[in-house]
Amino acid sequence: MPKTYSDLLQEVKSAVALIGLDEVKRRMDAGEPMTLVDVREKDEVRQGYIPGAVHIPRGFLEMQAETRLPDRSARLVVYCAGGIRSAFAAKSLAELGYANVESVNPGFGQWKDLGYPVERPPELTAAQLERYSRHLLLPEVGELGQEKLLQARVLLLGAGGLGSPAALYLAAAGVGTLGVIDNDVVDASNLQRQILHGTARVGDPKVESAADRLRDLNPDVKVVPFQERLTTDNVDRIFDQGWDVIVDGLDNFPTRYLVNDASVWKDVPVVHGSIFRFDGQVTTFWPRRGPCYRCLYPEPPPAHLAPSCAEAGVLGVLPGIIGTLQATEAIKIILAQGDPLVGRLLTYDSLKMTFRTLKLRRDPGCPVCSDAPTITGYIDYAGFCAR
Repeated sequence: MPKTYSDLLQEVKSAVALIGLDEVKRRMDAGEPMTLVDVREKDEVRQGYIPGAVHIPRGFLEMQAETRLPDRSARLVVYCAGGIRSAFAAKSLAELGYANVESVNPGFGQWKDLGYPVERPPELTAAQLERYSRHLLLPEVGELGQEKLLQARVLLLGAGGLGSPAALYLAAAGVGTLGVIDNDVVDASNLQRQILHGTARVGDPKVESAADRLRDLNPDVKVVPFQERLTTDNVDRIFDQGWDVIVDGLDNFPTRYLVNDASVWKDVPVVHGSIFRFDGQVTTFWPRRGPCYRCLYPEPPPAHLAPSCAEAGVLGVLPGIIGTLQATEAIKIILAQGDPLVGRLLTYDSLKMTFRTLKLRRDPGCPVCSDAPTITGYIDYAGFCAR
C-alpha cells in the first residue's frame, strides 16, 4: 500500500535521533563538541541562525556534505525551522556514512522565541546581493566572507603592470578599501600592459586614473590615493593605516627592501610579484609564518643582471597573469581560505607555459626577521642596493 506523507515522516523520525532545544543550549553553554548544521534556505538564514552553525541548504546537502562536513565521526546536530527538513536531512547524512547525527525538534523558530542566542548574517543591500551573487554561492565565501571583503583594507604598491590587474580584480571582488601609491603619470608606453589606464588619461597622475577606474568598476570600493614615492620618510604614515594585506607591484630593489623591513616590523603580509621579459614569480611574505624578502634575497643582484622593463622589455600579458595571482593571494588571506604562498615561490614561464613551485626557507640569520635581528630601523636603502 502506498505511503502517505505522514507515514514517511513518522518513519524518518523513528529512524533518526531527536534532540530538544534545551539540550542543544546546554551543550553550547558547556562547550561540548558538536557541529550545528543549518539546512534552511538562504532567505531564512538571513533572519538569523544559531551561532557557529554551518549553513548547507537542504537541496544541496548530499552534494556539499563531503566537503563541508569532512569528519564523518563528528557529532552533527541538524536543524531547520520546525524540525521536519532536519529529520530528512539527518537520515540522508546517516545514509552517507555519518555515524553520529541528531535532528533538532522543534527548530529555529522555537529557538528564537525562547530568547536563545541568535546571530545575523551581514545585511547586504539588494544591489550587493546581485553584484556578488557568484561569491555568495561559494560556501568558502558566502555572505560572511563577502562582508570580510567589504571591510578589508588592501594597499597596492604601484598602479602599473602588476598593480593594474590586481587592483581591478580586488575592486571587482568588493574589497572595501584600496590604497594606491604611485608618484608617476600615465605614459603612452604604459598602455601595452597597464590596463587600469587609457589613452585619454595619458599625462594624468596614475593614482587619479586608477581611482576613477576603480570607482567606476565598483562604487562599494573606497580608493585612498597616495601620489608619492614610498620612502623612509613616509612609510610609517602610509603603512600605519590598518592595512590587512600589501600587494607589492614595485619595480626597484631599494623600495622592496624598505617594504620588507616595514612589513616585518608592522606584522603585515606582503604578496610579492615580479616580472622580467617572459617570466614572472609570486610569493607571500607573512611575518612570523615564513621567510621574508631578505631571506630570499640577502643582497640585491648587480644592476646589469636586473634591468628594468624599460631596459629589457616585457610581454604585455605577463603582468596580467602575475597581478591576478597576487589578487588571488590577497583575497585568500582576507577570507582565511586555502594555502597562501608562504614559504613557496611560484614561477611562471610564459614561453613554455609552465608553472613551478620552489620551497623557501626562513634564514635563521636573517638581519630583520630572525630571532636576533641586526637591522631594527630603517637604513639607507639606495646605498645598500648600490654596493
